[in-house]
This record gives sequence, C-alpha cells and structure tokens, in this order.
Amino acid sequence: MSDLSPRALAARSRAAQHWYVYLILCRSGAVYTGIARDVAARYAQHVAGTGARYTRANPPRRLLVKFACLNQSDAGRMEAAIKKLAATRKRKLVGTTAADARKLLLG
Repeated sequence: MSDLSPRALAARSRAAQHWYVYLILCRSGAVYTGIARDVAARYAQHVAGTGARYTRANPPRRLLVKFACLNQSDAGRMEAAIKKLAATRKRKLVGTTAADARKLLLG
C-alpha cells in the first residue's frame, strides 16, 4: 500500500498520462492543430461540432497524425511551433515520428 494521499496519487496518475499534439485535415483543406490527452475523444468532439470554434466552421475530414509529448508544456510548445507553419509544411509532418517532428520544430 502507498503512503501517498489520494490527492497525491491522483496527481501522480495525471502526470503519468501523455499529452498529444494532433493535426486534423478540414474539409476546406486547412490543417487544424490542437493538443489533448485523449485524441480520439477530442476528435469526436470536433466531428460532433462541440470542439473548437475553428472546427465548427471548418468541419474535420480526417485525423492526419498525433505526436506524443511528455507533458502539457511540451505539447503546448510543439503546438505553437506547428501553428506558425504553412499548411503545406504541416502536411510534411504527417510521415514523421514525434522525435523527428520535435527536432524540426524546436531544434
């Protein structure tokens, strides 16, 4: 049995979960970038029209790729770097691994 409090155990559990950066191809041809812990659930929200304002106006066609990150901060930095790219450069990330994408984006 653990000596940690329930609150500490919950915090440790949350910290162990990965965050993901994901790219969605929209019907307009635009590429939407976001972060989430559960990409499948978040994508379902986008499809249902209850996700981000952008995907309500530009419905998603398909999930292009997701990259695992160690924490929310890392995911946020990677998301910000991807959002600065043109759509054609975002599409080039589709075949890469998370490590390769991180090197390209964050140096």
